[in-house]
Parts: sequence; C-alpha cells; structure tokens
Amino acid sequence: MSAEAADREAATSSRPCTPPQTSWFEFLLEEALLEQHLQKPSPDPPPVQLIVQFLEQASKPSVNEQNQVQPPPDNKRNRILKLLALKVAAHLKWDLDVLEKSLSVPVLNMLLNELLCISKVPPGTKHVDVDLSSLPPTTAMAILLYNRWAIRTIVQSSFPVKQVKPGPPQLNVMNQMQQEKELTENILKVLKEQAADSILVLEGALQLNKDLYVHTIRTLDLLAMEPGMVNGETESSTAGLKISAEEIQCQVCYDLGAIYFQQGSTNPAVHENAKEKFRRTKELIEKNGSSSLHFTIDEERLAGYCQACGVITSSDDASQQATPYNQIHSCMKSGNYQDLVKIFLEDNLTLSLPVQFRQSVLRELFLKAQQGNDALDEICFKICVCNTVCDILQGRVIDIQFCQLFLKPSKEKIDFLLEVCSRSINLENASEALKRKMAAFLKNLCLGLEDLQLVFMISSHELFIKLLKDDERKLLIDQMRKRSPRINLSTKPVTSFYDIPASPSVNIGQLEHQLILSVDPWRIRQILIELHGMTSERQFWTVSNKWEVPNVYGNVILGIKDNLTRDLVYILMAKGLHCCAIKDFVHAKQLFAACLELVTEFSPKLRQVMLNEMLLLDIYTHEAGAGASGERPPSDLISRVRGYLEMRVPDIPLRQVIAEECVAFLLNWCENEYLTMQVPLPLVQTNPYVKLGQLLAATCKELPGPKESRRTAKDLWEVVVQICSVSNQHKRGNDGRVSLIKHRESTLGIMYRCFMGILWYFSLQEPLVLTTILSLFVKLHNVREDIVNDIAAEHISIWPSSIPNLQSVDFEAVAVTVKELVSYALTINANNHFWLIIQADIYFATNQYSAALHYYLQAGAVCSDFFNKMVPPDVYTDQVIKRMIKCCSLLNCHTQVAILCQFLREVDYKTAFKALQEQNSHDAMDSYYEYIWDVTILEYLTYLHHKRGETDKRQIAIKAIGQTELNASNPEEVLQLAAQRRKKKFLQAMAKLYF
Repeated sequence: MSAEAADREAATSSRPCTPPQTSWFEFLLEEALLEQHLQKPSPDPPPVQLIVQFLEQASKPSVNEQNQVQPPPDNKRNRILKLLALKVAAHLKWDLDVLEKSLSVPVLNMLLNELLCISKVPPGTKHVDVDLSSLPPTTAMAILLYNRWAIRTIVQSSFPVKQVKPGPPQLNVMNQMQQEKELTENILKVLKEQAADSILVLEGALQLNKDLYVHTIRTLDLLAMEPGMVNGETESSTAGLKISAEEIQCQVCYDLGAIYFQQGSTNPAVHENAKEKFRRTKELIEKNGSSSLHFTIDEERLAGYCQACGVITSSDDASQQATPYNQIHSCMKSGNYQDLVKIFLEDNLTLSLPVQFRQSVLRELFLKAQQGNDALDEICFKICVCNTVCDILQGRVIDIQFCQLFLKPSKEKIDFLLEVCSRSINLENASEALKRKMAAFLKNLCLGLEDLQLVFMISSHELFIKLLKDDERKLLIDQMRKRSPRINLSTKPVTSFYDIPASPSVNIGQLEHQLILSVDPWRIRQILIELHGMTSERQFWTVSNKWEVPNVYGNVILGIKDNLTRDLVYILMAKGLHCCAIKDFVHAKQLFAACLELVTEFSPKLRQVMLNEMLLLDIYTHEAGAGASGERPPSDLISRVRGYLEMRVPDIPLRQVIAEECVAFLLNWCENEYLTMQVPLPLVQTNPYVKLGQLLAATCKELPGPKESRRTAKDLWEVVVQICSVSNQHKRGNDGRVSLIKHRESTLGIMYRCFMGILWYFSLQEPLVLTTILSLFVKLHNVREDIVNDIAAEHISIWPSSIPNLQSVDFEAVAVTVKELVSYALTINANNHFWLIIQADIYFATNQYSAALHYYLQAGAVCSDFFNKMVPPDVYTDQVIKRMIKCCSLLNCHTQVAILCQFLREVDYKTAFKALQEQNSHDAMDSYYEYIWDVTILEYLTYLHHKRGETDKRQIAIKAIGQTELNASNPEEVLQLAAQRRKKKFLQAMAKLYF
C-alpha cells in the first residue's frame, strides 16, 4: 500500500460510518467534500482551495430579523467547516510553502488562528510569555507554526511584487480586491508590531531540543469528539505527525536567518546573527538531507542568502573557494590579475563560465584601464584572447575588440595566443569539428599577418602542424609564396614544415628567426657570422622593425664601415635597450657589456656612449632592487652620476633621459648638499638639468624655514613662471593649438624640456621633492584671476602670491601638469593625505563630486586608522568640510549635508535645516539620524516630521534625542565622546558608500 493510500485510509477510517449527532447537511457536507478531494489521486480543484471555501462559508456574517449584519455565529455548522479547513491543511502536512503560495494573508491568518484555538492556546495570551517546554507537543507546534508564518510574511512583504495587469473593470471585483488589500495591510501592521515577540518565541524554540508533533486528520477528529471520548490521547507525546528536533531547528533557523537578513542591512550584529542562522541551516540540511524534512526549504534561495552573507561551512569551504566565480571575484577585488588570466585559461577547457559573464569581466577591465591604469592593457589583451579562443571553439563570431587589440601584432602577443590555443584544446579527446574550427582560425590568422616572421612563428608551432592536413599546408605555402618574394617556400607536399628542403633562403629565414628571439650576445654574434657567410647583400639590423636605437646613436653606428660589426653593434644595443625597457636588467647588462667590449677596440666615442647607457642601467637596477626597499645606493654609483653630469668630452652623442635620470637620482637620494654647495659653478651655468636640480634641492633644504630665508624658492618660482609663460608671438602647432614653447632663449627652452622631462618621465620619488613641485604648481594654478575653487597644498605659503604678467602664463598647461603630478605622486604613496586632498580638490574644481568625496574620505581614513582615531584638524579643515557638504548637496544626499554641518567649528544650522527640508533625497535619510549628535538639529527633525505627518520617522528622531549621552547636562567630556563616536560611525558608513 502506498503512503498516499495509507493516509486516505487513515483519513476515512478515523471518521464514524454513521452520521454524528449533527444535521444531515453537516454530515453530507463533510462526506462529499472531504471524500471527493482527499481520496482522489488528482483532485480538482486542488485540496488547498478547499480551505478558502470552508473558511469563507464559516466566516459569512449572518443577518438577524431586523436585517442587521451580525458576526458569524459560533454554531456546529461553522465549527465543522473550520475543522474541515484544518483537516485539509493537515492533509498537506502544514507545509507553509504550499499554503503561502495558494492562500492569501487574511485566509492563512484565519486558518492558523483556528489551529491555535483548537490546540488549546488561550486567546489573548502573548506567545512570548508561554514556556514552550511545558506545553503539550501539538500546542507548542501550533505556536511555532503561527510565529514562523508571521516572520515569513513580514519578510515576503519586503520583496517587490510584480503588478498584475488588470482586466476589464468590475465594480464588485474591485471592491473585493480593495477590501482584501486593506485587510492584508492591517494584518501586516499587527505582525510587524509583534515581530520582536515572534523572534523571541522562535529563538526559544531553538533551546527545546525535543521532538514535537503536529496535528493530523486523526488528531483533529479526536479533538472534535466529546472530551470524555479522547482519553487524553491528544495530550500525550505520541499523538500526531512527529517532527524531529533537528527538523524543527532547521526550519526555525532558516526563518530567523531571513528576518535577521532583512533587518541587518544597517546593523552589523544582526547581520552576523543572520549569517550564523544560515550556516546552521546549511549544516542541518547536509547532515539530514533535504528529502528527510517534512517541511521543505528552498535550497536555491538558501544558497543565495549564504552567498550574500558570506557563509561557508566546513564541508563546502574548499568547494566554495574553488568555484571560478568566487576566485574571479577575489582576483578582481585584490588586483591579482595574473591569477585571473589563469582561471580564464583553465575555463577554456571546461567552458563552465557563461559568455556573458566573460564579456562583463572584460568590460570591467577595459573600464579600469581607461580610467588610467595602464598596467591593465596587457591583462585586457590576454583576457580578450581567452574569450576569443573560447568563442572560436563554440562557433561564435570573433569579437571586434580582439581585432582592435591585434591591429599591431607582436612576438609576445603571438606567443600568448599560441599558448591559449594549445591549452584550450585536448587533441587526444577533441572532436573533429573542434579541431577544424581551431585549424581554420590559425590559418586565417597567418593569412592576415604581414610580418612573415610572425607567420613563421605560427606555422612552425606544434599545434599548427598537428591540426592542418598536408594539402592545407601546401595551399597555405602557395599563398604565402605569392604574397612575398623574399621567401621561396617549397610547394612540394611535406609532412612537416621542418621538412622543407634546406635551400639558402629557408636557412636564412630560420637564422633570422633565431636572431630575433635570442638575447645571448655570443649566440647573436655566431648567427650574424653565419648570415654574412651566406650573403653579403643584406643589412641584418633591419630584420625586425622592433629593433630601435635613438637617432643620436644610430647615425654613429650606421657609419661603421664593416657590415658585420655594424649589424652586431646595432642589434646588441637595440636588444639591450629593449631589455632595459621591459626591466630585464640581467640580459640588458650582458648585452651592453658585450657591446662595450666590442666598440672599445675601434671607437672611443661609442665606448663613452655604452658607459653612459650602463650608468643609466645601473640606476634603473638599483631603483628597482635595493632602492625600492630604502637602501642607499653605493658611493661608487653616486660618484659615476656626478661624473656624468660634470663630463666635458666633446662630440659625444647624449640622450636627454640620462641627464634627467641622473638629476632625479640625486634628488631622490637627498644629495642636496652636492647640488647646492659642491656642484661646480660652470656646470650649473651650462647644464640646465643641474640648474633645475640645484633650485629644487635648495628649496627642499630650506623647508620649513622663515620667510626671509626662502630666496631659492622665489628663484625656482620665477624659473617655472618663465617656463610656463608664452611670448607675444603666438606660434601655432600642427593641431592648431598655441604651442607651450614659444620664442624663448635657448637656455630657457632647454631648461623647459629638462623640467618637463623630469615631470613626465616620473623618475622623482622623494616625497619632499614631489611635495615641493606639487605645491609650486598648485600655487601657480591658484593665482589665476578667474579661479573659483582654490586647491590646497602643503607648504603653499612659501611661494609668491602674484605674477607681474598674469596673461602670459599658459594656465591650461599648468592645470594639466597639476593633474598628472598628483596622479603620479599617489602611485608613489597612496596614503599621503595632503596629496589625496589635492586630488579631491581637483575633482571638486572640475565638478566631479562623487570622485571628490571619495578622495576627501580617503584622506581622512588614511590618517585616522579608518576613522577609529580623530581626523587631524589640519586635514579636515572647515574648507574641506564645506566642500564635502557642497558635494553631498549636489548629489542630492541632503541628510548627509545636515550631518556634515555638525563637523564645522560653528554648526551651520541654516544649511542643515535647508537640506532637511528637501524631500527628494538620494541617501538613506532617517537611517542616518543615529549619527546626529546636535540636539537642535534633532529637535528640528522632530518638528519637521510632525508637520508632515511622518510618524515613523518622527519616532526615529525622538529615539535619537532620547539617548542619555546627548543630555545637555552631561559633562563636556561625555558630549565630546558621544560626538566623536557618531563622527566615526558616519564617516565609516560614508567610506563604505563611496570607496
């Protein structure tokens, strides 16, 4: 016999076969309805609808002889109808999920109240005052069911509901819907008022640790009998459907977690409670299995709650961390982009990530790159390649972003693309269709490339050889041969590209390929000797267009008569400069050393060039290595830097960057004594780099000092003003804009290039030097007559406050310089609060108020341990606070404006009251009242809400005023502590909002 059949038999056998002592109508009603719907395998309508029918009949008001409407009478007919409704719910095992989906709030409220009544719960008794452990099991279970439903209904009411499109208007239907809506709102209001009691009841249920029983059809029949016929069976611990203690705890924890989650958005402690309840629910489901529960739990919604709360149980800790979504989220949050690329590479085999998700990650990376993070350009390319290969394997069209990023292919890009292709397909298990897609992509890629060296990299790759058939390779060879007369590839069908006959042209191509890839100076020399032995007509320094040597050096190198020596010197220098640019200092040193040894034999001029380049390499090596940890450079390196600046060898080609780096090196390591006192006077007069370094060093050396000792600061100011000034003869560039460099004296023009070189190459790292330059340009920016919003900076008072010829200064260039300087300075030290304030002021001046608030808050956070300490008053000055107020006001965050008005030395009540009068606020409004400590503002809020009839918000304001720590009779220390605590919480909340 099936479980359903057993339930039906129990349902029928528990009722008497003869009519009870009631009317025949009542007996027939019970028999017809209950038999029809509870015994048929597929009842129509569903059994749950019977509850509505029974309760509607039982709740119909009566009309007396005077035609007056009376409440429903408490007669046997209505009691039987209510009992039948309870039996249908018992047949459904009191599953709240089923009941809530089919019954409205008023009907379910009536049903559960009847359950409480029949379970002997005294009417009017507060459930929180009842000891559940002393009650009969069915009575305790009835109280739990009611309070669980109350909590679930409150949570459900907070979710947005999709409005049903109304049909043709019918007056009676509309009236009925309006009545039901009003009734539902009244019930919800009562449930919300009793929510705290319901939570306490459910928390108490978690302490029971005993099995309970819920009413079945049989126990309900027993309760309907005469009291003498029951024999106390319904009061015992074995009557009804047994619900284990763990199943009860599982359901109660889930419901409590849901209500705590709803309340925990502004209360971290409640949020932690929600997290703990969901963790316990998850553990109980894993222990007992969801199928064993009489009451089901929506595991998808539970998983969503757990993810939102960050719940990870011991059993799924590793699996949660191992999911690609969690790993990607962690990588994006921490900036670990290399691991992000690895995740995308691995997923190219499993294809578990949806294409939309992959594209959204790439879009976010592109956005960050466009905002100034240049380091992300390479990551964007790699993620785009992973996505493109994934698209190819799944038969989708190649994205336009890949085509744009691949407009300028390079060896590194081809290498990574081939790596992705190799790791994205398992040739042993892949289908033929998958292999054909990959082969077609690689073939089309070869046909689209113009550089034959890159084509050779692809065509000689193992994956390419395995994927393309002989005839396809033959066809591709023919096409490539027609495109380029340089390489005459064999048209004979071959099994491998490595089996091409060793014709001279092929050997030359292979050697050129090795020459491009090699960074070993002795191997480069050997390859060049072999190449020159094959042909004397070629200039092998032109093999790769990536080999670049500065023009000042190129003219000297290309003047070498011996072809082999010329090629070798050019290639060694080009590869050394490239390695230096990509910070491969080990190979760069090997290449430069070999080149130095070679040129020493025949060219003193090139020997000095190589010595200069090795000096620059040593500077870079120290700054990237020991210098990054604060270790001073060796005295030998400092002496070589001084020697370079003092060098007087004629006709030596010099690169500007070396002089810039040498001056920056001395400034970074505070060699101010040498720059100001020991540097030879002729050197200062002839070398503008040294002159500028001397002025900067002298100014930094005098900080801070009396105003009369700042002559050097004035000298530096005058030089910068001249540099940023334009003459009356406006010469326009090719783009039509007035050029920043006008007809100046030659020395001043050189000094300009020197100064801007130091700024734009960003070699300066000493904080004091950066602060000095920043304050100088900020002051220059502020002296404009049309400036509205000044920018604040440290040591700004040392500079003159006016310029004689104001119209001659190119303030557009000054503004750009300030922006670039502060952006660079923050890469050196992102926690310098003065630099952060400058960045915030720049955003404020350019009407970017959200970004300005971000940096104002960051400046306060870094100097106060995330606002756990008091923000120094020289950081949050009145000017900064007023600008934060204006930002919030223009962002329509008016409650934040009112709170910030308290931060001023004198509270700005006028601005605060005006802000609070605004009703269209985009912030959390009354949720911020707990951060207000000024009683005057709180009293105004109380008056304002009373005037508007906003009772709930008025109560929140009254609650805030009523806190004892705000009592005006308290000592000043207590009031200050209360204000400081609210400042801390408010600023932390603002930081979470804008960071």
